[in-house]
Amino acid sequence: MTSAGIIQRNRQLIFSAAIVAFALGISGCATTDKTTTGSISPVSAAAAPTGNFDQMNAQQLAQASTSLGARYQNNPKDRTTAMNFAAVLRMTGRNDQALAVMRSLAIAYPKDRDVLAAYGKALASSGEFEAALDAIRRAQTPEYPDWKLLSAEGAILDQLGKTGEARDIYKQAMDLHPNEASLLSNLGMSYVLSGELNTAETYMRKAVSAQGADSRVRQNLALVVGLQGRFAEAESIAKQELSPQQAETNVKYLRSMLAQQNSWNMLKDKKKPNS
Repeated sequence: MTSAGIIQRNRQLIFSAAIVAFALGISGCATTDKTTTGSISPVSAAAAPTGNFDQMNAQQLAQASTSLGARYQNNPKDRTTAMNFAAVLRMTGRNDQALAVMRSLAIAYPKDRDVLAAYGKALASSGEFEAALDAIRRAQTPEYPDWKLLSAEGAILDQLGKTGEARDIYKQAMDLHPNEASLLSNLGMSYVLSGELNTAETYMRKAVSAQGADSRVRQNLALVVGLQGRFAEAESIAKQELSPQQAETNVKYLRSMLAQQNSWNMLKDKKKPNS
């Protein structure tokens, strides 16, 4: 099987890595530590804004889930609590529960742009891509388009196999927000999905040098390099600017991505000396 075939068989997993911009949140309240790539911020569960949970480790996520779950039960229509609770649920793999939370919130706030955007993300995480696309487009305002929503729309279109439309959307987003790492990364992942790994790598290398580049963008570059059989280089990229513990986490992530359907071994077997 070609690397393109492997990617197509693992489209959902790759999609999860690709939707970087949307993971950063819509409202702009998310904060990231720009000084240390991939660092885990000591953020409390109660105070963490939507989109910050990707900076937490497993223990912190579990604590946040318990705390936010209790607050949500007390007031399920509290907008911030519900959105944060859904975000944590997605981060811990409970996509169906996250979708239920966001569906209820969307009913309570049918015209709220941020709620619709988060609802679209929950739908996409649960594989309901057509419904997710509808929610994202309803959240968008054509007169004041949000580049993060456009990026999310592009990622969903990619998942639906509408590659040309997706890339047009990414370029619209880049017109609004040039040289943004997450947009370049999502566009690069679009080329990964179509098996065009050289082009994907070009965009990924631009992404890691662009504003907003973080550990996830480097992981995507490492993935693209690894899919081309350059494993030592891929692991070196995955370890950049991290503590030994964080570097090991990144390498485990990289290997898990490439191990799907035995892709790591299948590609490694094809990489022969002097080839």
